[in-house]
Amino acid sequence: MFRTRLLSGILLVIIALATIMSGGRVLALILCLVSITAYRELTRACGIHKRKEDQHVKHKAAKKDLEMREGSSGSYCLSAPEWVGVIMTVLYYFLLTLALHYGSAKEDRLEWVYPVIMISVVLTMIAFLFTYVFTFPKYQAPQIMAAMFSWLYAPVLLSFIYLTREGFEHGNYLVWFIFLCSWGSDTCAYAVGMLIGRHKMTPRLSPKKSVEGAIGGVAGAALLFVLYTNFAINRYSEAALPLVLVAVLGAVGALVSMVGDLAASAVKRDYEIKDYGKLIPGHGGIMDRFDSVIIAAPLIFIGLMFME
Repeated sequence: MFRTRLLSGILLVIIALATIMSGGRVLALILCLVSITAYRELTRACGIHKRKEDQHVKHKAAKKDLEMREGSSGSYCLSAPEWVGVIMTVLYYFLLTLALHYGSAKEDRLEWVYPVIMISVVLTMIAFLFTYVFTFPKYQAPQIMAAMFSWLYAPVLLSFIYLTREGFEHGNYLVWFIFLCSWGSDTCAYAVGMLIGRHKMTPRLSPKKSVEGAIGGVAGAALLFVLYTNFAINRYSEAALPLVLVAVLGAVGALVSMVGDLAASAVKRDYEIKDYGKLIPGHGGIMDRFDSVIIAAPLIFIGLMFME
């Protein structure tokens, strides 16, 4: 199990490196596919694909029979709300690509991005309402609300990786902050927690996480941000970021990424599932591996927006 997890983790890092270094439309396409996968994992977890009569299935044997009917491989036919989310995700990334690469001058790349995000959110909300009305009573209000939440949670928040990479002048350097404050802080938190972890942070939600580990993760992320900025960004680019602000951004980003990790775990607890998917051997689904990255990406983008 450890070997499988390690090998798939290394492969995932290599793919992430190649994709993010390429940037542009390659990154947009890959992130769009990743966003659709994450969206489907969330909607499946929330039971959006189930019919109205299936919402009340409580008995374990009945639930197991329902899962077998949906397919042991985890595949199933998309419901109408899910189709809306998938289509709007493709449209959203298409519009972002136009805004970043064709809609404005290079020195003001984000000029058209903010209207695109706002318009996409509003249009998606309207599309979900149309689906709710014209399929009524096939889907219940909680399913439509969960579909919209899933769309904002996965595709929209993941898109900030693309926005950070392509929206800033030195985005090819700055985008790595997102992964440093999520995966980097997680590694630091794990190491410190294993060494001196004593006090449980959220015993009912994640019994293995400790307060000491969380502090180690926050401090470790701040240190990683300072080292990366000093020896990479400020040395090889013209960004010249202030180290104090960078350290604060790293600490806050690490704290937010931990909340993202725990929030994804809370959803799994609520819906009584172990993993969101089986796409990544040893890790689970996209949501299992990118739960902290999803929340860290917009936070890092906002912080850099005020620092640039």
